[in-house]
Amino acid sequence: MVNLEQITEFKSSPDLIDKLHKYSIHKNYQSGDVILNENAYIRSIPIVIKGSIKVMRTDEDGKELMLYYIKAGESCIMSFLGGLHNETSKVKAEVEEDAEILFLPVDKVSLFIKEHPEWLDYIFRLYHKRFEELLQIINEIAFKKVDERLLTLMRKKSDLTNSKTINSSHEQLANELGTARVVVSRLLKQLEENGTVSLGRNKITLL
Repeated sequence: MVNLEQITEFKSSPDLIDKLHKYSIHKNYQSGDVILNENAYIRSIPIVIKGSIKVMRTDEDGKELMLYYIKAGESCIMSFLGGLHNETSKVKAEVEEDAEILFLPVDKVSLFIKEHPEWLDYIFRLYHKRFEELLQIINEIAFKKVDERLLTLMRKKSDLTNSKTINSSHEQLANELGTARVVVSRLLKQLEENGTVSLGRNKITLL
């Protein structure tokens, strides 16, 4: 869990922190809850206080591709951009770990940009981070094999929860990689035989 006072850009602006608490709506979510669907209008911007969110793209056949995670203290740059321009969402956001989220109305986002330079610094930092993460995804899809992408994804999940045990089904991992479940199951079996992971029911442990 993170307090707004711990966010680097907000430390020098108690006034901004007060306004964020004043104007935002506080909500709690459980793992698997969808907080934003593709093509939905964006009315507010999420700031994650606790837990994490995964942001994905979905194709016409329902296949998903995981783009990045939003951790405690972070927000969704895609929501910023879509909300400011009154556009529909290009991504789906789903709770990865049970989460506490502040939702700031879009009109306040624009106001804070004018009134608080540190708010704009916060947005630019997130934009830079997400841009690098998206470039990494492109590189992995273009140049890495599925087994390497699978290991990278599992290590990200492990770092996110600070645990070697990942509570995800083969189908969930396949969806996030944009591949078939049978492919992920086969690769996980190979990784288990190689001593890289230990498999359980909807549970994978990195060794």
